[in-house]
Amino acid sequence: RHPSITSKLAPAVLIAVLLAVWQLCSDLGVVPKFMLPSPTDVVTAFVEDFPALMTHARVSLSEAFLGLGPAVILPLVGAFLVDQSRVVREVGYGILPKVVLIVITCFFPMTIGLLSGFASADPDFIHMMRAMGASNWQIFRYVKLPSSAEQFFSGLRISASYSVVGAVISEWLGGFEGLGVYMMRVKKSYAFDKMFAVRHI
Repeated sequence: RHPSITSKLAPAVLIAVLLAVWQLCSDLGVVPKFMLPSPTDVVTAFVEDFPALMTHARVSLSEAFLGLGPAVILPLVGAFLVDQSRVVREVGYGILPKVVLIVITCFFPMTIGLLSGFASADPDFIHMMRAMGASNWQIFRYVKLPSSAEQFFSGLRISASYSVVGAVISEWLGGFEGLGVYMMRVKKSYAFDKMFAVRHI
């Protein structure tokens, strides 16, 4: 019983020490409070904004549960089909499912970035072009599309990273070749030097 109490007490003491150091650094101004608020500031903000936090949490949890339902049902159906059909199993381990996963992963950063860029277009310029008889396509081509260039490339940079991550994860889930498969194989053989070598590619 004594070792059990000691093992549980050590993490609690460590957390208390870290919180104390955090509080001290904030009080002494080592780190500006706008960059790193103190633990007491965080607790105060949590208490004061609790109703607003709960309102927003309710929305986020509703979205999460609505997405979780299909995310649970569809994999069950997909796994059943793969288990029961050799043809579906061969297709499921091919390149098509991996490409679909990467498309879905990259779709939202690009879409959100482009929509943000379109919304940032100068409304006065748009009104002027409408007054001159410009069509929606002309407004999109000469005003909205150029104004979204920065957001487009920001989304592209994020999507490029996500595409590689998505490819590796899809290979973890099922595949015969690729960096994800390589990592799983060297991990099972405890060749961790080779697994970490993949990160430098």
